[in-house]
Amino acid sequence: MDREVVVPYSNSSNSKKEQVADMFNSISKKYDLLNHVLSLGIDIYWRKKAIRLLSKDKPQVMLDIATGTGDFAIEAFKILKPTSIKGIDISRGMLDVGVEKIKKMKLDHVIDLQLGDSENLVFDDNTFDAVTVAFGVRNFENLEKGLAEIYRVLKPEGKLVVLEFSKPYMFPFKQVYNFYFNTILPLVGKLISKDNSAYTYLPNSVMAFPDGKAFLEIMKKEGFREVQWRPLTVGISSIYIGQKK
Repeated sequence: MDREVVVPYSNSSNSKKEQVADMFNSISKKYDLLNHVLSLGIDIYWRKKAIRLLSKDKPQVMLDIATGTGDFAIEAFKILKPTSIKGIDISRGMLDVGVEKIKKMKLDHVIDLQLGDSENLVFDDNTFDAVTVAFGVRNFENLEKGLAEIYRVLKPEGKLVVLEFSKPYMFPFKQVYNFYFNTILPLVGKLISKDNSAYTYLPNSVMAFPDGKAFLEIMKKEGFREVQWRPLTVGISSIYIGQKK
């Protein structure tokens, strides 16, 4: 399916994947601070809500894709208490921050962060009880390929939970959101992170992402069943759930 390809650095000849890795490397040391400040702390609530949807399933072996600095993996351990969580990301800088954080929390016996590509997972078929992705699927270079790989490594009946930004449609939230997302957020992000492109890419990538029912259709196309879409905070973000047959 052809769709607009949004990249962080329009003057670069590198692939989207390479540019996204470079971008997150450049902001890695400020990422956690910016994440919580720019979302007004709501991202913490969103993560907890997404992870709790797996509580009844009691997954023991989990994979967190686009794990970044490990926040979603850490929250998953606190809430679900699995025996093992693998976290992968294409940004070495983000992983370095996450590894130090997890060591300080003495969780490195459960949570293992490693460099990895969501579209070429190194894990065997039918490995994980659950796979999570928080604010990462819109960064996939090939969305369908990434979802197909997730489906492959999930065990039968295993679940995928995706947390991603989406676009509110209700007045006046849509207008307020667009002003904040397109004007305030890039300005504050640039001042703190010193990366001119990272927080311009964020709203652009959200606008280009096929959210809501369109994303559910892509999940179904890649084999997921019982797909669900749960908008959060008047549609600013959404949770998507799918199960392997």
